[in-house]
Amino acid sequence: MNTLSAISLSGMQAAQVRLQTSAHNIANGQTEGFRPLEVAQTPNAEGGVSTQVRRANTVGEDMVSDVVDQLQAKNDYLANLAVFKSSEKMLGTLIDQVA
Repeated sequence: MNTLSAISLSGMQAAQVRLQTSAHNIANGQTEGFRPLEVAQTPNAEGGVSTQVRRANTVGEDMVSDVVDQLQAKNDYLANLAVFKSSEKMLGTLIDQVA
């Protein structure tokens, strides 16, 4: 089983990939024939998430979806960061109690 820190770190990394992908799509959306990137997230059996980036089958941009995905990725990152910080704080408290 993965630790809370490792699980939340994988969530932060997935959010970062989603943010980078949507930024790429926004930056290149006006290019003729542009096929945007999509991020597929897969839960890991022992906790956390894996990401895979692939080209979309359709041509064209969807600025609204990309902006919404950026906001969701930001919030996902912040939520996972809060879990990471809480986990580290609990571990520090536990070590202080044992020491």
